[in-house]
Amino acid sequence: MHQPDIDRMRGEVLAAADMVDKLAEAKPLHSWELSHVERLTLTDGSTVVFKCATEPFTHEHEALTSARQAGVSVPRLITSLRSGTTLAMLMEDLGEPDREATNHDGVAAAVQLHSAAAPPHLPLADSTWLASLPSRAMRTLDLLNAQGRWSDADDIRETLRDIDRAASARAEGTTTAPYGWVHSEFHPESLHIRDGRVRLYDLARAFHGPGLIDLASWHGTVEPPDSDRTRAFLESYVEAGGSAGVLTRRAGLPPQDWALGWHRVWALEWFLAQSLVWIGDTAADPAYTNVVRRHTHDAARLLDV
Repeated sequence: MHQPDIDRMRGEVLAAADMVDKLAEAKPLHSWELSHVERLTLTDGSTVVFKCATEPFTHEHEALTSARQAGVSVPRLITSLRSGTTLAMLMEDLGEPDREATNHDGVAAAVQLHSAAAPPHLPLADSTWLASLPSRAMRTLDLLNAQGRWSDADDIRETLRDIDRAASARAEGTTTAPYGWVHSEFHPESLHIRDGRVRLYDLARAFHGPGLIDLASWHGTVEPPDSDRTRAFLESYVEAGGSAGVLTRRAGLPPQDWALGWHRVWALEWFLAQSLVWIGDTAADPAYTNVVRRHTHDAARLLDV
């Protein structure tokens, strides 16, 4: 995001909260092309968190409000302003965490979120939506090619075509429990632990869909997908009170393979969209291509296509 836009949105949301004259310092915590986060110190010594974002991250205020109303432990939203394609928020400052999140913390947070009532405004991800991801990814790849980009991605397109042919059948079981809230960026860095409390944040891409997507994302995508490790995480989730449906085979596949495979498809479609629509940095094309290639081939293997 550009600094003039950040400054403008900070000023507007502070004015909405009647805090313009109370700002003493703004310290950036995280920034990239689509969002920016700061810790604001006020003249009385207290602090709040300012976050601004552009599309497609402009509905996080709704997700935070709904999650809190449903009993999920999330930061308190102080005020927000949504205008056009941008969102500005002030939230309570959770402070520096005491420690990193463990698998146990992740399981407990997932059980809490997936047990909460999903609000009607969350985007719906059913079996039709899931099955559409490979074709959407191919369309985006075609548009990148039309711009003279991603010219070395023929193997990606061919593998996506194989996944797409099997997508409707492999999407069977999408609405099997747990089906409701999906954080969608669920990993240890999305949990904040302080004074014995575990709180979820970064709900900008939350949707209504299969909770297995969250559980498959917990260990990240830097390393190759590990079915045995994910299976153990699923079993811990059930032991902690999560839906036993998480262990149900789907589309004839073990749940851990179904989850990891579809999570990779979901992730690669997002990477392609970032490259074309949201960021458009041609210098990043080789890195994005390598990530999408890896996810595509992993997904084909896990989904047995």
